[in-house]
Order: sequence, then C-alpha cells, then structure tokens
Amino acid sequence: MTRLTLAIDAMGGDFGPCVTVPAALQALASHSQLFLLLVGNPDILTPLLAKADSSLLGRLQVIPAESVIASDARPAQAIRNSRGSSMRVALEMVKEGRAQACVSAGNTGALMGLATLMLRPLDGIKRPALMSVLPHQQQGKTVVLDLGANVGSDSAMLVQFAVMGSVMAEHVLGITRPRVALLNIGHEETKGLETIRDAAVILRESPQINYIGYLEGNELLTGKTDVMVCDGFVGNVTLKTMEGVVRMFLSLLKSSGEGKKRSWWLRLLGRWIQKRLAKRFGHLNPDQYNGACLLGLRGTVIKSHGAANQHAFTVAIEQAEQAVRQQIPERIAARLDAVLARSDKA
Repeated sequence: MTRLTLAIDAMGGDFGPCVTVPAALQALASHSQLFLLLVGNPDILTPLLAKADSSLLGRLQVIPAESVIASDARPAQAIRNSRGSSMRVALEMVKEGRAQACVSAGNTGALMGLATLMLRPLDGIKRPALMSVLPHQQQGKTVVLDLGANVGSDSAMLVQFAVMGSVMAEHVLGITRPRVALLNIGHEETKGLETIRDAAVILRESPQINYIGYLEGNELLTGKTDVMVCDGFVGNVTLKTMEGVVRMFLSLLKSSGEGKKRSWWLRLLGRWIQKRLAKRFGHLNPDQYNGACLLGLRGTVIKSHGAANQHAFTVAIEQAEQAVRQQIPERIAARLDAVLARSDKA
C-alpha cells in the first residue's frame, strides 16, 4: 500500500478545527504518502488552511458537512439526528471506500453507535471494543481494551477482546506470541466476577492465545503483560485514573521549586533533576498515546480524546495510518475462527 486516505472529523472534540486542522497539516508534513479528507464546515475550515504550504494542500480535500454532533448529546438521539453531521460524513467516506479510516474526537457513544451501524462488526464479534496502546516502565507498550465502548461485557466478549488485542500486539507492536492477561481484583482463580472466571477458562484452553492469568490494576504499567483485557467500565475508569495521576506527576515536575528563594546551585540542581525525571517518565504523557482504535469493525475507526491538543490529535491520525497499513481488521477476521471455535461458535 502506497497512498493512504483518511477521513478526519474536523469539527469534533472540545476545540474542533483550531486543533484538528493544524494536526492534519502536521501529519501531512510527516507522511508523504498520506492524503486527508477534512470533513466539516468549509467556511470555518478554509480560512485555517490559507497559510498552509501548497504541497500539503495538494494532498488535502475539504468535504462539506452541515452540522456537528454535540459532545454531550445522548448517543441514541445523536445517531437519529446524525445525517449531514461531520462525524457521519467521515464514516460514510470509509463505508463508500473513499477513505481507509476515520479519525474523530467527537462524542464517543455516537461514534461507537454510528460506526457499528455503518461499518458493521466482523463475523464472530458481538460488540467492538476501544483499544489503546499504553507505555509501561520497561520502555515497552501494552495493549489495553476495552476502554469504554461497552460498559458491561460477558465472557465471550472478553475472549473476543483478547483475540483482537493479541492481533494488535503482534502486528502493530511486533511482539511474537504476546502475553494476554485479564484485569481482576486478585491473582487467585476463584476471585473476580463470574464472567471473568469463565473467560479465563476459555482462554486457558485456547492454544492460539498466550494467556498468562489475572493481573491487578497496579500492574498495568509494569510490563508484565502485552495485552490487558477488561470490560469497558473498568477499562475507562482505569485509564482516566492513570492519566490523571500521570498528568499531575508531570505537572509537579514542571512546577517544582517555583516561587521559592534558593541559592543558585540549588536551583541549578533542581532543574537538572527535573530534566532527568522528565526524560525518564515523559513517555507516560497521555498526549503521546492519544487515539483509541475501535476494534472489531470491518473498517478502521480511531477515537481521539475530546480534549486532545494538536500534538495529541496528530498522534491519533498516525495511529489510524498504522492500523490501516497493518490491515488490522483483516488480520482480526483471519484469527477469529480458530480461537472462537471452542466458545461462542461451538
């Protein structure tokens, strides 16, 4: 695959075009084979492109959209009234084959619902899952899912998440036979909800999955597993809590010692320590891993954080490009039959 076309919901998110347009131009500047369809209000988007380099504009097209789905809209209502919205039009570009993936920072529930209706789940997948790749303390990465697409998940869905996460870890992170764990409240086999215990039985008997057992929440960033599986409620709370702690830690690094009178050598030592710590832990900054992939669909959809800045939204665009080039939906479909033969296809 050479040229790759992505559809960008340019109106979604907390900041809309003032973030998505510069991020799109930044992605184009970094990836010479990338072509972008910016979906939104031309009257708003066009002025933001006025000073862009002509070489970049040659790989960008504005696709008109009449409306925007509000971030606080109820998903069911948003879906019913979605015709002509920037999110829906961007997904239509994927459905029609004009784009290979869609990127949006808009309403998560609406994106999940519309993408499921328009692109349809793969055979053998009950519900798609939101997946992200998080850094851990061993300087590697861990695939985590579900991060909020499904509040509750039965055992069959957890097994499907494990399959999809394994494919991502293998083909995006390059990990041979990735380790898979279930997020639970303890390591003992008798602990946790019945759905988790039932999923563990299925995974343990699946030779195609390298299942290593249960892990607890405090082990998420340790590198003990390559794929961490949980339901969407637990995954979303875990992710948001972790992001909040990391942002607070990085903020403390920047502000440490400000406003205090110290001798010059103490100030110099403090700055040196801050730089060393920032370099050591900077990879944990949530902006570096923005972009959750909606796995289990027949097309690629990336959900950016609503409050993403320019750099973070650029990362989400790059996530979409990587997922398409690695043919993730096709690889997941190819893996499902063998793994699920003993579970929901039995």
